[in-house]
Amino acid sequence: MPHINETFALYSERFMLLAAIAYAIAFIAFAWDLVQNSRTTKAVLEQSQQAATAASKKRVGAMSGAGSGSTPEDPYQETVLEGPEGRVQRPTFHAAVPAGGADGTAATADDSMRYGTTRRATARVAVALTLIAAIVHGAGVLTRGLAAGRVPWGNMYEFCTTGGFVVAAVFLIVLTRRDLRFLGTFVIGLVLVMMTAASVAFWTPAGHLPPALQSYWLIIHVSIAVMSSALFTLTFAMSVLQLVQSRRETALTGGAADKLPFMRLVPPALSLENMAYRINAIAFVGWTLTLMFGSIWAEAAWGRFWGWDTKEVWTFVIWVVYAGYLHARATRGWTGTRAAWLSIVGYLCVVFNFSIVNVYFAGLHSYAGIS
Repeated sequence: MPHINETFALYSERFMLLAAIAYAIAFIAFAWDLVQNSRTTKAVLEQSQQAATAASKKRVGAMSGAGSGSTPEDPYQETVLEGPEGRVQRPTFHAAVPAGGADGTAATADDSMRYGTTRRATARVAVALTLIAAIVHGAGVLTRGLAAGRVPWGNMYEFCTTGGFVVAAVFLIVLTRRDLRFLGTFVIGLVLVMMTAASVAFWTPAGHLPPALQSYWLIIHVSIAVMSSALFTLTFAMSVLQLVQSRRETALTGGAADKLPFMRLVPPALSLENMAYRINAIAFVGWTLTLMFGSIWAEAAWGRFWGWDTKEVWTFVIWVVYAGYLHARATRGWTGTRAAWLSIVGYLCVVFNFSIVNVYFAGLHSYAGIS
């Protein structure tokens, strides 16, 4: 049995602390980006509303003077706005103001979720900080594994720290294809929660694995579970934003004022739902493999594929919830808020399975590593 390297264990803890600090700064930067956008949007709306009001009064005056031979003013005017892109000149129909916004622009970001031409310096800094934090975090996970001489996911502390790293890594990888920076505050916030829980509630010194975990199935089974959980974390954040955006869109359609202007950075609720559905479908395949490989490992370790252990039951419950979500949306037309709530319930089951089941329910899977 390999010797525990205390030096690497100490380096791992320091790397984790530095990563947490970098994540915290990145979290603040993502939040500040939303605040900046909210202020800019409000300024643009106020300016455009004033321009629209002045143009309407001018048009009324022109129409009242039409009887004296004057020509009515063309309702299509060119309004110059000060926005994030600089001075923008666009035609505006002053006879009516769309519910999406008084300046005639869309109420949400581009539903393709591709990067636009607007440069958001604060968001770029936040992504850079997240990348630095993820690199340091990865070093912490690696040195933890080197300290114990094994893969670093043998207890709740290691699963939580590794899971947080995978969430951040998946988020950064997706950012190379789609502009999901609007998720930064929520995703990095969840990573911080995971790292805080690992350090405060689940901390365990580097040590050897119990005999039942000393198997190559640990690498296969747990690695797929971690990746699937990371994807479920992304879809959870999307589903929460979908509910907020859906309520906002309904209010704007009814003519209400935009109380959440920063949500213009977020795509429409339907786009969020479609993206979450696709990611959940991929994660569901991973969770299915997690369940299958866990059963095979259980047969090798305990001589049976299924024994209704608490952990096994809740792993199956998660599978059923997400299977119901995919089935209901694909064949039963469960879209909108119902689909979002099913996705959220599924993730809450994941959290319950990891935290409450591991800590408070005794069973063959009691490998929390905490007393």
